[in-house]
Amino acid sequence: MRPSPPFHLLVKPTGARCNLSCRYCFYLAKARLYPEGRFRMSEEVLEAFIGQYLRSQQGPSVTIAWQGGEPALMGLAFFERAMELVEEYRRPGTRVEHTFQTNGTLLDDAWCRFFRAHDVLVGISLDGPRAYHDVFRVDRQGRGSFERVMAGLRLLQRHGVEHNLLACVHAANADHPREVYRFFRDEAGARFIQFIPVVEPDGHGGAAEFSVRPVQWGRFLRGVFDEWVRRDVGSVFVRHFDAALAAWAGYPPAACIFAPTCGTAFALEHTGDLYACDHFVDPDHRLGSIMEQPLADLAASARQARFGRMKLENLPARCLTCRWRPACHGECPKNRVVGTPGGEPGLNYLCEGYQAYFAHIDRPMRRMAALIRAGKPAAAVMGETAPHKSGS
Repeated sequence: MRPSPPFHLLVKPTGARCNLSCRYCFYLAKARLYPEGRFRMSEEVLEAFIGQYLRSQQGPSVTIAWQGGEPALMGLAFFERAMELVEEYRRPGTRVEHTFQTNGTLLDDAWCRFFRAHDVLVGISLDGPRAYHDVFRVDRQGRGSFERVMAGLRLLQRHGVEHNLLACVHAANADHPREVYRFFRDEAGARFIQFIPVVEPDGHGGAAEFSVRPVQWGRFLRGVFDEWVRRDVGSVFVRHFDAALAAWAGYPPAACIFAPTCGTAFALEHTGDLYACDHFVDPDHRLGSIMEQPLADLAASARQARFGRMKLENLPARCLTCRWRPACHGECPKNRVVGTPGGEPGLNYLCEGYQAYFAHIDRPMRRMAALIRAGKPAAAVMGETAPHKSGS
């Protein structure tokens, strides 16, 4: 297998299988792609993936991102074997890092000891306090999962496992940015937070009722930002704010959604099928199987290159002249589902919210970028900035 440019994989050893049935989850429906119903990665596929992936990456470090569905359903033995295979195929001097995105409900002491022993970064899906989390994050019996998630989070903390929080922003929590953020910081002990806007179609040309609305999304980000910039710069890291600061400081975007092009983050299903992106797991975006073609060849295919360029080439004219383009680049193509006022297709559904958010953070971001260029910490902005109120 020939070396290839760096790329990132979201590995789904259970496919869409999950022990929860979150009402907004877009991935549960992907089970229909595999009607045979055995959502479990075989050791043959596991070894093929690890060997091919590690051989294809030339950098000093490689990250394997385990996702689902719910990856903990595979059981510990699967991941213990994965670690053995990593050591077998790892190049001397290459550091292999692991992330593990989980709903947290299946974690116990054995899992936490494993995570700690292998320096696994664990992401916990949590949508805020119980009143907001339990609206949509339920099990198959319709019961809220908050208590079980918090128990898993507390276990990780007791074992000293590095972790972060991933929160979906939706109709239930979008109007409560400060409450959600303060809960994460003060009660959940979060130091790294990622917010994901829930935008799913309703089947009639609009957004599903649980989706966050554009104005809500802008208000939510502004409300969290005002709390963060006042007291938490340098101690709590929010992915959207890190990405914005990189843009204002002139650094390349770390998040694919804010990059000019995409196409370097793939989804690997339990069968070995490789898809162009986690948000485009469908027959039209299936690149092939790593059991039939080398992973590096699929990742470097002309088809995938076209997919990545479309993020730029399909950007509406309105976006090309937008003041905030360097920070946004149209965000994720998944969300480009509405038309511009002039009728041009491909505008991001969340555009109105993003524009309000970028305008709101412009002044403190310019100040933090100036501090960084001067060799000073961005945290020095605290005390200088007094943003106006924007959300509860």
